[in-house]
Amino acid sequence: MEVSFLSDVGQKRNSNQDYAQTFLNQKGYLLALLADGMGGHKAGDVASRQTVEDIGKAWEVSDISDCELATRWLIKQIQNENQRIHDLGKSTPELSGMGTTIVAVCVIGDQFALAHVGDSRMYLLREGELIQLTEDHSLVNELVKTGEITPEMAINHPRKNILTRSIGMPGLVEVDVTSHFLSAHDYLLLCSDGLTNMLSDAEIKQIIEDYPTMKERVATLVEGANFRGGLDNITAILIHYGGEANV
Repeated sequence: MEVSFLSDVGQKRNSNQDYAQTFLNQKGYLLALLADGMGGHKAGDVASRQTVEDIGKAWEVSDISDCELATRWLIKQIQNENQRIHDLGKSTPELSGMGTTIVAVCVIGDQFALAHVGDSRMYLLREGELIQLTEDHSLVNELVKTGEITPEMAINHPRKNILTRSIGMPGLVEVDVTSHFLSAHDYLLLCSDGLTNMLSDAEIKQIIEDYPTMKERVATLVEGANFRGGLDNITAILIHYGGEANV
């Protein structure tokens, strides 16, 4: 399995509130985490970094080797982190109102467990088809689902960035979780909306398929989003199942 990831501030932002990292547990199984923070310069940075590091450190000391157990573990960890971020924001004036998205993938053997809150996404590229496995927790997506606006209208909607769920909310946050089997040469892409707001699914698919190494694929995804304007921070984690040695 190959893994490569990259985060970039973008063309129009002064700081990077995205944060991504990968971790291995005691059984050697991978957890990939990506978070897109919000709530002011310092607050967004703190929320995304702390969420990833807290969940990642908990994974490192775990010995989970079952995909079903991993989904339950992800729900518990993300809900616990939601409370921690909410409490920290309430107790620290300069961090008031902070929050973050989270998308998390545990790869265990030939399966993976997926959990997410917010509008950071996960895609599966399998045999030439790019499939979005997450559903955006956003106001605009709710409007699309109810038929009030079209998917085309959603692309440039003025309220596009309003989330219906995030880490740091009061109360218990609902976490979407699924589990899937892997096939040889599948690609898993975790990304922030700084990528998907700039590049279409067709362009993302073409870049992953056209470039020979993992580093080139991820770098070209980020470069492409910057070329289109880089309006937000841009972060991507790419996982290739059944690949050769890491490059």
